[in-house]
Amino acid sequence: MKTHRERNAGTQAPTRNPSLPTRLAGAFKLLFAALFVFATCGPSVDAQEDNPAAFFRADRQRMQLLRQQALPTVVQRPELLRRAAPPRKLARDAPQRAPRVVAPVPGPEPENPPAQVGDAPSDPTAPVAADAATPPKPVAAKPAEPAFTIAVIGDSLGMLLGVGLTEAFADNPEISVLRRARENTGLVRDDYFDWVKGARDLAAGAEKFNLVVMMIGSNDRQALRDAGASVELRSQRWNQAYGDRAEAVAQIFREKKIPVLWVGLPVMKNDRFSADMAAFNEIFKERAGKTGAAFIDSWDPFLDDRGQYAAYGPDVNGQLQKLRSGDGVHFTKPGARKLAYFLEAEIRRAMAAARPQVDLEIAVAPPQQAPATTESTPGIPLPPARGSSEALVLLPAPQEPPQVVIPVKPAEGVVTALTAPAVSPGGQLAGRTNRANPTDDSQALLDRVLVQGRPLDARPGRADDFSWPRR
Repeated sequence: MKTHRERNAGTQAPTRNPSLPTRLAGAFKLLFAALFVFATCGPSVDAQEDNPAAFFRADRQRMQLLRQQALPTVVQRPELLRRAAPPRKLARDAPQRAPRVVAPVPGPEPENPPAQVGDAPSDPTAPVAADAATPPKPVAAKPAEPAFTIAVIGDSLGMLLGVGLTEAFADNPEISVLRRARENTGLVRDDYFDWVKGARDLAAGAEKFNLVVMMIGSNDRQALRDAGASVELRSQRWNQAYGDRAEAVAQIFREKKIPVLWVGLPVMKNDRFSADMAAFNEIFKERAGKTGAAFIDSWDPFLDDRGQYAAYGPDVNGQLQKLRSGDGVHFTKPGARKLAYFLEAEIRRAMAAARPQVDLEIAVAPPQQAPATTESTPGIPLPPARGSSEALVLLPAPQEPPQVVIPVKPAEGVVTALTAPAVSPGGQLAGRTNRANPTDDSQALLDRVLVQGRPLDARPGRADDFSWPRR
């Protein structure tokens, strides 16, 4: 027996079951519709209900957006703008305006009217005045000639000494340095370069100088040839021949009355080298003394506190610098400047001696004799003497010129030994009462100061005078 559901199922028409894509499409449509309603109506209604100001602000923005969409879009093309711009007129194309002419006011003409620019001068021989608008060309000042010239000769050490002297007197235009030293030269090899002949040519040349500075000997540690024979280094004959050549060079400048500063050789890094340089310095010192040349010692300034060779040391400014080069012989630039420092005092002394001395003596005219009685000499008439009829005339006394006496400044002042005992003005030591001079109160002063402890009486005007008012 069939149930009611089965009977109804047999009588009803079969229904169609929708597929899955169809159901998904319907769901998406409902979702988009809900989003559209929420986007268009929901926020506005919420804003209208919650915040009226936000609603009107959103409505205003929406109206501005619609207005911008309604306006036509304007596209600016730069080439069209440049083509539409009017052409620029240049200054030469602009119309020239006629200059304004102002008639001069008539008035009295001056006797000498000023000359106009471009007018010819009245006098053809008179020079034409330069245009006032054109400034005169500056005339280059001629550099002042140095008043004192130093000639530096010698070997490679002398060349470095010349560099140091040039730097030392760079700010003094009165002093110039003439560098004539030659590298790889000495007093031994006269076949390579003869310094005796070179000094003679320099003294007789056209170059004028006031002082000679010589530093040589670093290349002379070798045998020399004397009278065609080879002489061993530092032998007695070698020392004699070497000293004669050094003396001959200094004697050439002495004959020309040019002072010479002979600079000794410095300490070297090698001990044997230093021993030879010290022996050369003894020869230079002896021969320089015979010719009147001043010997400048450069040994001690380049030693350390232990008396040894020092490559580093203080420069002329007190700063620690490298003074000697890596070979242990030559100088660096700070070292050459330091070497020149020890010659500056002698150079300034020679410069002061070379200047012309001004004679300060004033010639005093001899006293004038009494003028004779002439018509040109006025006199004072006196009454005649009693019992005489001759008139007397009182003549003016002769005037003598003032005597000018210039005190002579002594060469040196009074020498006072610092270890000498202090004495009183009379020459007596402060001690007990002097029996030979009963008025001596030195003992009373000692008792008052040392025993009683009372100060001495203040003298008027001295710092310990506190009396008031001031005496």
